[in-house]
Amino acid sequence: MGGSSKSNTSSTTRRSMKPTSQTNPFYTTTTTKDGDTTVNFRNGTAGKTAYNFVNKNISQLLNNYLNPSLNDTTTQAKLAEFNKTQQQNLQNNIISPLATNNMLRSSQATNMYNNLSNQSADYTNQLLANSQENTWNMINNLMGMYMNAYNGATGEEGTSINASIGSGDSSTSSSSKAK
Repeated sequence: MGGSSKSNTSSTTRRSMKPTSQTNPFYTTTTTKDGDTTVNFRNGTAGKTAYNFVNKNISQLLNNYLNPSLNDTTTQAKLAEFNKTQQQNLQNNIISPLATNNMLRSSQATNMYNNLSNQSADYTNQLLANSQENTWNMINNLMGMYMNAYNGATGEEGTSINASIGSGDSSTSSSSKAK
């Protein structure tokens, strides 16, 4: 019996890549001849600022959302201003005029200040509830900016790779193997 031999022939077209570097107002992109691509945000862009801020602060923002606190600077300033304004209003608009006309006893003034304390507690609870909502809104806005920057960088990566492929040479090689 005679043996038969078969041969396999394959053909490959390979496109070499040419190193490229591209810059636009938002990104600088570099692609090597091997297709390795690096995308960097340009300094001073909103994308870079949002991307870096979110990466640096997202853990703290999520913690603030999950565990609202009155200790943050904004809430403390709002609370201090509320208390100052309420005390001034009580003193200037109610207690002083009544006292000037001998129409106020000390127990009544004490009751008014106690009432002010209750109003302050209610306002504090409202601030705490609003703090969580405000933090959530901030997270949503920041993540929107973050994703815009990320998606832009991803798009630039594809553009750079396509530019490198388009700038390269193509070659075809064939091989045959006998079995």
